[in-house]
Amino acid sequence: MAEQNTQESVKQLTDKELEAILRKSNEKADFPEVKFDEFEKPTYEEWVEACNALLKGKPFDKIMFTKTYEGITFDPIYTWRTGPSATDKILPTDDYPGMGDFLRGATVNGYKCAPWGIAQACDETLPKENNELLKHEIDRGSTVYNVRIDTATADGIDVMDAEKPGDIGVSITALEDMHTLLDGLDMEKIPFMMYAGTSSLRMLALVAATLKAKGKDVSKVKGVIGANPIAQLIKRGKLNQPLEELYDEMAESIRWTRKNAPQLRTIFVRSDIFSNGGANAVQEVAYTFAIAVEYIREMQKRGIDIHDIAQSLQFAFNTGATFYIEIAKLRAARQVWSNIMKAFGAEEKDRSCKIHARPAMFTKTIFDIGVNMLRETTQIFSAVVGGVDSYENDPYDATVRKGDEFSRRIARNVHIMLQEEFGMLRPIDPAGGSWGIEALTKEMAEKIWGEFQKIESLGGILKALKEEYPQQQILEILKQRFKALDLRKDSAVGTNMYPNMTEELLDPRPEDVPALKKELSEGVEKYRADMDKDFLKEKLEELKAADTDIVEKAIAAFSAGATISEVRTARAAKADSIEVRKIYAHRWTERFEKLRFDTQAFKKETGKNVEIFLANMGPIPQHKARADFSTSFLQVGEFSVHLNNGFQDDEDKPGSRWDKCVEALRQAAMIKELLMTVPLSALLTLLIRKMCRRWRRV
Repeated sequence: MAEQNTQESVKQLTDKELEAILRKSNEKADFPEVKFDEFEKPTYEEWVEACNALLKGKPFDKIMFTKTYEGITFDPIYTWRTGPSATDKILPTDDYPGMGDFLRGATVNGYKCAPWGIAQACDETLPKENNELLKHEIDRGSTVYNVRIDTATADGIDVMDAEKPGDIGVSITALEDMHTLLDGLDMEKIPFMMYAGTSSLRMLALVAATLKAKGKDVSKVKGVIGANPIAQLIKRGKLNQPLEELYDEMAESIRWTRKNAPQLRTIFVRSDIFSNGGANAVQEVAYTFAIAVEYIREMQKRGIDIHDIAQSLQFAFNTGATFYIEIAKLRAARQVWSNIMKAFGAEEKDRSCKIHARPAMFTKTIFDIGVNMLRETTQIFSAVVGGVDSYENDPYDATVRKGDEFSRRIARNVHIMLQEEFGMLRPIDPAGGSWGIEALTKEMAEKIWGEFQKIESLGGILKALKEEYPQQQILEILKQRFKALDLRKDSAVGTNMYPNMTEELLDPRPEDVPALKKELSEGVEKYRADMDKDFLKEKLEELKAADTDIVEKAIAAFSAGATISEVRTARAAKADSIEVRKIYAHRWTERFEKLRFDTQAFKKETGKNVEIFLANMGPIPQHKARADFSTSFLQVGEFSVHLNNGFQDDEDKPGSRWDKCVEALRQAAMIKELLMTVPLSALLTLLIRKMCRRWRRV
């Protein structure tokens, strides 16, 4: 009762009374100086000794250190002044965000005044539907218009000749399509983003022509309509335009935007081609920077100064699965790029790199697809801690289909939760001073610089590609990733570990491509039906003959009714002669997914599954661990495993089940050796084939 009365009396105090009491208490307080000398500081050796006691004989060096695909080893503990991983000499005590080498961030105030851009990609096939999606995204919290165009549009191919219009995004062929796409968008206030493929000329001219026709101020448009021709070369193996011509268009696009739309960037150097090929973080950044350096040199040859080049460049990196490596990668990337630009003579303000990011498709799965939400959450978190300028979070079902309202909402809301609920706008360089991340950042920067220098020693990225150096290096890492997944050194939850046997795959909702192609083609034909063909031909001839003012002439050609294919062929009538070995896109779980698809095909053909009976012998504690391993192992291939609690009722009788299994148990050593040496996916493939042949005979 006394305690209750005390609580009630405290609650009755006013704010002023409480403040007076605290002030009086502070005036009288005479606290002794706290010294920590009385506490004995443990040494690194003592900590290791304590760890070894808990490891109970297991090797410390093997258990406590983790090797990564980047050739970096995670230490078990990072310290300030003691131990082998002391970081007191590398902490950025004199560096600040937004200056110097930009390691600590591209801006002085971090996300305090300008949060990272929420750039959710809009990929509907029809321009009208994509326009509606763009508006919907902004209404629901996105802050960037991010338009994803389809493969044909990026390659300058009209919808009439496209193999699969709308495969990954919106189809744009003529000015009317762009009018529909941009209708009602506030391009003067909201940044615009579009990856244009081999050349930014066509999309840039279409956007400019549309805005001029609407009476909008092009100079207020900000964002990026960017090209990356070398990445397209690596993806395709060859280009449908000469590379030199594409460089000319790149230079003309820079000149035009610096004069007419200075807040718009036109070079979008993306790392997708490397990341989706299986590259590690070091390779991804080093090879991407090598491409950017190639563009810088080519632009300088064409008379563009380093300031204008710097203001025209934007990077896009993929965020992978290793959380701390991804944070260190982004911080190191800014530092390395700052030094590269310094070598080109750039002023400090032009040494910062503008970074867009997205989750790596390489890490996404088809089965247990909801787990992709969790993967993407850690990836966007590492990107934000690393200091990206904008981010697009893919819908979790992107491996199967284009996103729907639910999957888009979940992807978008991760941004909003990080910004508004988790307080990620408050800290500036939240990783700064972390002993572990600072050490990783330093090591990442050194390795990125070393690999970049290797490309330089080969004569630049194009010569390196012709010698197949990047392709081979990435292939080696891809093989390592596949092997680690096969042997379960790496875990893909829901795929090679803990598969969901009751899962029903999402409906891929395939689009009616012929119907879409017909609708889009008819729209283009209707738009061009009353065009002055002679005037159009004249404008295309002017574009073909032009050496300067190419963007303005392209704008005029589109305004006269030209299609993207006509503008492309007016600039280059023949394909480029440069060919390189492709880097193919992969996903780390693709081989396991093929196993399950093989089993599903067998079940569909025969009406049966591969049935596995586990002969668990003895009490549960004796067999459970092995039974759980065997069950999970076999369910990876979607086999039907019959479980039981073990057989023990007739163990002591002659001819028992136990006796009948003795011979099989004698083979355990051989089976164990097989499991240790044969990759999981290969063993399951063999099992599937043998079982399927057997069941077909039944």
